[in-house]
Amino acid sequence: MTNIFTRRVALGLAASAAMMAGSVTSALAEGWAPQKPVEMVIMAGQGGGADRLARLFQSIIQKENLSRMPILPVNKGGGSGAEALRYLKDNEGDAHIIMATLNSYYTTPLRTDIGVDIEEYTPIARMALDTFVLWVSADSDIYTLDDYVEAVKAAGGEWKMGGTGTGAEDSLVTAMLEKEFGIKHTYVPFKGGGTVAKNLVGGHIDSTVNNPSEQMGFYQAGKSRPIAAFTPERIEAFPDVPTARELGHDLVYWMQRSFVAPKDMPAEAVAYYTEMFEKLSMSEEWQTYTREKALMADFLTGDALQAYFLEERAKHDAILKDMAADGSS
Repeated sequence: MTNIFTRRVALGLAASAAMMAGSVTSALAEGWAPQKPVEMVIMAGQGGGADRLARLFQSIIQKENLSRMPILPVNKGGGSGAEALRYLKDNEGDAHIIMATLNSYYTTPLRTDIGVDIEEYTPIARMALDTFVLWVSADSDIYTLDDYVEAVKAAGGEWKMGGTGTGAEDSLVTAMLEKEFGIKHTYVPFKGGGTVAKNLVGGHIDSTVNNPSEQMGFYQAGKSRPIAAFTPERIEAFPDVPTARELGHDLVYWMQRSFVAPKDMPAEAVAYYTEMFEKLSMSEEWQTYTREKALMADFLTGDALQAYFLEERAKHDAILKDMAADGSS
């Protein structure tokens, strides 16, 4: 029987974690509140998955009255998030700045010397793990992963894979595909995942490995087709789409959706924001969104979150070195 990717266990763990941490954070946060609007820095451009998620969080915070001051999303996606990382570095101790992260949180400092060490930043909360799916246009005659590999090989290196830049998450998944199947793409970068999705259905590129949330509208309109998922088990929103793993290829990759803060943020402020996101993680709107957009709600905070970040940084360092050795970057 095919396993369907669910999040019941994850949601249960998230609720338990929130209950356990709640008594601590509530006590710390009780005497502190932001005194001015809070900047929610987004280390990506407008229109992609990171941007849409951050603005969803802002909307839920406002609707649920989870912050005493407005939360203001600010895009700082320059240099694959280098702009945002430097901004956080340059505002150490600021209690009114938080940052929405994605996996460029690790890869950008590894690829570029921008004078930051993510170990210095303050972990706040991991909200979810986002998924990756291989997509083609619905007009394509590709229906299986085997079809895809055959078509890319036949294109002789001219197959256009859309993404958001070398070293970005989708370029890492592309590199994994190339290494696994001995194929070569022409990687075409765009400013955001939303633009990538539009270019796929517009026929300007041949495939993408977009997050489901970035393709969902086109998929529901019958304009794009999912071929394989890069998850351990099938995604609940796409029960008929096989995983690469079940097809015999151990290709699994996640996008973390988390929040961090500058170095030396006061403990009371850390507690305030942690409690805010704990409450958000249990909201009906967030849980519905994760189910419909194929995210795995997976709440994590504090030292455990920092340990996760550092483990993922090491994993991504190894992936980038493999890409360099293979001439992919």
